[in-house]
Amino acid sequence: MTEKIITIEGIDPLELYGVNNNLFEYMAALFPKLKIVARGNDIKVLGTPAEIDDFENKLRQLLDIYTKRGRIVKEDIFSLFEEEHKRDKDREEEQSDVILYGTDGRVIRARTLNQQKLVASYAKHDLLFAEGPAGSGKTYTAIALAVRSLKNKEVKRIILTRPAVEAGERLGFLPGDMKEKLDPYLQPLYDALHDMIPGKKLQTYIEDGTVQIAPLAYMRGRTLDSACVILDEAQNTTAGQLKMFRTRMGNSAKFIVTGDATQIDLPRKSDSGLLKTIDLLRKIKGIAVITFDKRDIVRHSLVKHIVEAFEPEK
Repeated sequence: MTEKIITIEGIDPLELYGVNNNLFEYMAALFPKLKIVARGNDIKVLGTPAEIDDFENKLRQLLDIYTKRGRIVKEDIFSLFEEEHKRDKDREEEQSDVILYGTDGRVIRARTLNQQKLVASYAKHDLLFAEGPAGSGKTYTAIALAVRSLKNKEVKRIILTRPAVEAGERLGFLPGDMKEKLDPYLQPLYDALHDMIPGKKLQTYIEDGTVQIAPLAYMRGRTLDSACVILDEAQNTTAGQLKMFRTRMGNSAKFIVTGDATQIDLPRKSDSGLLKTIDLLRKIKGIAVITFDKRDIVRHSLVKHIVEAFEPEK
């Protein structure tokens, strides 16, 4: 902590401090991290050098106002001190939504209320369900949380998985080996990772297993320790598959399940286990459920209208 004495000149202290010190107390309240004591023409300030410099700079500006106008009123302090204080607070709040800085300094933040809930819940729960419509940022936010955990060394690897269920296509008719057949289904996960991890580093992570992207069937029999594991498109899994996935959880692991119950591609929609599993587990301690809706849609504005058009009539 630093102590500094600021001497004011060219003004009667009463003009600066106000009747019964009301103006001075108003100023001091805007700097809660500082201890400020006024004695005549001397103001003793105790705090960090940066905070003291900020206070002194604004105090000098206030004295300039007095020199020009011959008086100081509360509105002068508001416009000079509090408006700047409010801008600083707004900047801090904006920064608090940032999850991480991605490729080329890209700012990746929680942009909606439910995205913010997902971020907050991630800190307190080991298993999370995020269910809601297309374009609401469920998967993107989940992957951002996983990458941040990897960068902060909270986990040692990221595992992203999806069920290999066709959305109108058939895997068997696609050209290439199994990896080439499956990669199109996993491409959205690659796209999100490229926003957050530089290309060469991502390739290294994939080669050494730090980042793994695989179909859900490849999860069977594994125990996943010290990992952030994301199951995407979970509406296309059965209750049995979801049970298999959840029981892969090892020590120091975080599991996130994302899906949209309105986009089931299974032959029988009733086979989807997503909503059944959420209803079964939502009250268990350590599990969080975040339900996204059309207000969270952050893609093109038309996406929201498309989602609304396909909603069943109530």
